Amino acid sequence: MKGLYQDLIIDHGTKPRRKGIIENPSAKERGHNPLCGDQIEVFLEIDPDGVVKRIRFEGEGCAISIASASLMAEAVEGRPAEEVQALFENVHGMLSGKGHDDLGKLEALSGISQYPMRVKCATLSWHTLMAALKKMGPVSTEGV
Repeated sequence: MKGLYQDLIIDHGTKPRRKGIIENPSAKERGHNPLCGDQIEVFLEIDPDGVVKRIRFEGEGCAISIASASLMAEAVEGRPAEEVQALFENVHGMLSGKGHDDLGKLEALSGISQYPMRVKCATLSWHTLMAALKKMGPVSTEGV
């Protein structure tokens, strides 16, 4: 399984899904990891019922950062904001080693919890997504 997960991260890191922008998005946010320079911008199209109708991202970063953003975008598109919040908490629990429920393909990121400096790479897109949903200001992994 470990090799399969590694292959999935490499695949999403080199051929990210849902990369691009949304013109006139419902919400967008930028995130930055000052420790390694990863940068990401998340664009959301949210329908009147609060469902993430479309999500796209742009950015530069390491393979883990880009793979996490790609896997995240696949996982949240079509979900209501409340489910996205629960998914964020579940993924955060997995990446911080605090336990989690089954996450399907997102489990590919589970081994990252063994490398504390890389956790920030994997969580950048997730924190940026949550900031976009909450219409907060720019986010940073500084102090996370």
